Amino acid sequence: MISDRHAPTRQSYGTAYDQMLEKVRYEGAYPTRERAEEAVRLVLAGLGRQLTGDERVDLAGCLPLEAARVLTAQIPDPQPLTGWAFVKDLAARTGASLATTRWDTGSVFSAVAAYAGPHLTTRILRHLPSGYALLFGRAELTSAA
Repeated sequence: MISDRHAPTRQSYGTAYDQMLEKVRYEGAYPTRERAEEAVRLVLAGLGRQLTGDERVDLAGCLPLEAARVLTAQIPDPQPLTGWAFVKDLAARTGASLATTRWDTGSVFSAVAAYAGPHLTTRILRHLPSGYALLFGRAELTSAA
């Protein structure tokens, strides 16, 4: 069998998504895989309503297929939300508390940042309104005066 050791190897989509869910489950200290998946779907759908352009396409290309589908199935909102408004919107959609929704968001964004890498994560944060950096576990980016 001939193989190209320089060709990228891609895990089966199910396995990659399962690993993402386990990362979120661990980061968020969720009791079950189902609870982690609920958080992933909620937060990625919300992010899909906020993210546009090349950053959206590039992020979808980094995520496991199931996660990318959740992200890209959403139609972007014409008026992007700040980070805090994003959390409030997700909480209102689910009826969860703001604290729980903030926790879910941070847990999922931690995994998203791991898949995206630091360069794409920085691009995403520059593309979104203020307040998302803290949700991704980073200091808020500011423009030089």
